[in-house]
Amino acid sequence: MKGVILAGGSGSRLHPLTAVTNKHLLPVYNKPLIYFPIEKLVEAGVTDILIVTSGEYMSHFTSLLDNGSGLGARLRYAVQLAPNGLADALRLAKDFAQGEKIIMVLGDNVFEDSLKEPVQAFQKMKGAAIFLKEHPEARDYGVVEMKDGKVIDIEEKPVAPKSNWCAVGIYMYNPDVFDVIDTLKPSKRGEYEITDVNRVYLERGELSYFKLKGEWFDCGNFYWLLKANLFVAKKYHNFDSGNA
Repeated sequence: MKGVILAGGSGSRLHPLTAVTNKHLLPVYNKPLIYFPIEKLVEAGVTDILIVTSGEYMSHFTSLLDNGSGLGARLRYAVQLAPNGLADALRLAKDFAQGEKIIMVLGDNVFEDSLKEPVQAFQKMKGAAIFLKEHPEARDYGVVEMKDGKVIDIEEKPVAPKSNWCAVGIYMYNPDVFDVIDTLKPSKRGEYEITDVNRVYLERGELSYFKLKGEWFDCGNFYWLLKANLFVAKKYHNFDSGNA
């Protein structure tokens, strides 16, 4: 399986921290944010990884990560010329995938669960698999409605969410995902939505899911970036903020 990490975006909600660099290079306690998804993929045995970012910050990533050998990975890079959505960014991985299955992770996500067992399980599965988490701000993501243990609907950023379950930034796809992306039309936001990709697999009856049991942080704003910092500091480094 090949890995894809999406690390684009302007990081506008994190200004002025992102005024001169990409948000995925900001620190989470003792390491850059981008290290976390790389380490999770490598731990799961996925070492061939493509990082997709904007041309403006490409040199920042290559200066930090080089070829990835320091993290046990083999890194390649691709430039998304315009912020046209997650599915559009994934499209850039077609040649890199070379017909293999893909696991895509959003580079600003910090999560506790291991990906090893889901990656192994997906080798025998069809279609696509998403990762779910109950979250108080589910309406900001792709909200998943389930019935009898099956996903029956996914709605992107709904005004009135039907559940607190959201699709977090981890997705696995069979090689035909690139054909699915080619059928998409831009959403009302003018983007090629990853939720629309997942809906295609849902309509085919080929959408599976895994539930995250541990903590998960989408570090796209100051609050969740701080929460991720405190979590990592306490869990992995025995840092007690109350005694700092």
